[in-house]
Amino acid sequence: MTKTARTSRQSARVVPLRKGTTLEMVRLCCPDAAQVSLISESFGLPVLDSDGIRDLHEKLIVETADALGEGLGERAMQIHLQRIVGAYVGSAHGAGQFYSRAVTEARDATAKAANDARDEDLDGPVGFDSAAQRKREFAADMALQSHALRMAAEGAVAAYAQVVGERWKPFERPVENPGQSVDRKAAEMQLAALG
Repeated sequence: MTKTARTSRQSARVVPLRKGTTLEMVRLCCPDAAQVSLISESFGLPVLDSDGIRDLHEKLIVETADALGEGLGERAMQIHLQRIVGAYVGSAHGAGQFYSRAVTEARDATAKAANDARDEDLDGPVGFDSAAQRKREFAADMALQSHALRMAAEGAVAAYAQVVGERWKPFERPVENPGQSVDRKAAEMQLAALG
């Protein structure tokens, strides 16, 4: 092996990638149709038309792509739809994470309310809900919101596959500063100077 071939391989640098949000991640943190139906029934909330939301968003993106078809080339369409679908998936994932936190807070508040020795967690005056009940109701509202956004994201992903002809996957951008941050390096130098 020649010296130039060896040095070119050694100088190759691996660039770490910042992972994007996938539809699988959304499915893990947002409730599915069966769970959201149970939540709606338990809390007296509206029953969502999950399939309708999904189908409408799929149709919306397919029709948008059709309208843009003459003005965009194949690669430009793919990049445009990549960004659009990424926004839907990212929004659903954010809502799912918020829902998960709301459920945790509701469970914690309910567990505390079960302890008879805690005055601050007792039910409020007659006609007012307890803090734990309000947290459970808030978590139920967040379940519906995150599920609706999940269905919109699933419709967008399906539309991408239909228009582009391949499965959508999140864009993974290179990490901008894979090493230590400038602040960290500066702090180390300052500490070294202090002795």
